[in-house]
Amino acid sequence: MVKILIVDDSVFMRTVIRDMVTKDPSIEVVGTASNGIDALEKIQSLEPDLVTLDIEMPKMNGIQVLEELRKYKRHPKILMVSSLTSRDAEMTHQAIRLGADDFMLKPKDIPHVREIGDELVSKIKHLVTLPSKPAEHKPCVKGGPAERVVLIGSSAGGPPMLDTLLAELPSDLPAGVVVTQHMPTGFTAALAERFNRIATMPVKETENGDVIETGKILLSKAGVHTIISGDMNASNIKTGRIIHSNTPPVHAVRPAVDKTFESASHVYGKNIVSVILSGMGNDAGEGAHAIKEAGGISLICDEKDCLVYGMARSAIQKNAVDKVLPLNRLAREIERTVLQMEDTYV
Repeated sequence: MVKILIVDDSVFMRTVIRDMVTKDPSIEVVGTASNGIDALEKIQSLEPDLVTLDIEMPKMNGIQVLEELRKYKRHPKILMVSSLTSRDAEMTHQAIRLGADDFMLKPKDIPHVREIGDELVSKIKHLVTLPSKPAEHKPCVKGGPAERVVLIGSSAGGPPMLDTLLAELPSDLPAGVVVTQHMPTGFTAALAERFNRIATMPVKETENGDVIETGKILLSKAGVHTIISGDMNASNIKTGRIIHSNTPPVHAVRPAVDKTFESASHVYGKNIVSVILSGMGNDAGEGAHAIKEAGGISLICDEKDCLVYGMARSAIQKNAVDKVLPLNRLAREIERTVLQMEDTYV
């Protein structure tokens, strides 16, 4: 049984969150609090496994709660509940830096709040299984501009899957990794910071002009498309560089996985392995097709491990899938495929 404490100054949000999570019999709400002072008292008295924590609250806000919790020897997992504003994006990033374990985004429209119920329950159950100690980043032996690349695309339900996948990829994988996760503008900095604590390789949000490097993970910045442009390394071998593009959204999203996949196919050709995780809509199908046409390998996650299967299904409909695998076998298959590319690279 997972014991949780709900902290939010809104009676409506406390009620809605309670209703959503208690539909799962493995979750018990042991208490609620309307401000940070009350939350700190109840964390000590109720000893929850996880706290859902609002940012903006009277008396003591969520950031101040985290600052206080840093003084504790041990404390519960913290799931920030953030609104879709630029101020909340900045404060969410600050919250992750202060030790929050993850964040959840509230829909803009109140009538749609209950739609996040399945994702919220999934996040809670996933978070309590994660180790509290950050992953150790081992320096890549080779490093430098990547001659092979792993491209990962995901959307709704993707972040918990990325936790698992990025933690299981070997730190000495002889490839660069680019992750494109659909996310509102401003929030990918916090997500990259969070992944950096979990992944075996260092993770950062993309910046315009970033070189794709072996042993490093880049997370596509929200609000712009991540285009992979060709670059020549010191050995006169084509590698990749990140270009941010403000061209219109594709499939109503920016960054679009299709944009990243398609542009990479012209640079890396057969030295790409693409991976599609959970996500709604048709983004990724065209991109996976472009990669397969260029000689690369396209993997998708099994439907039973995905919250939503739209993106993966779009690749299936394009006949652009080489293998369908459960989440717990993807990292091994990525490594195997990349090592084969290394052996045949010309």
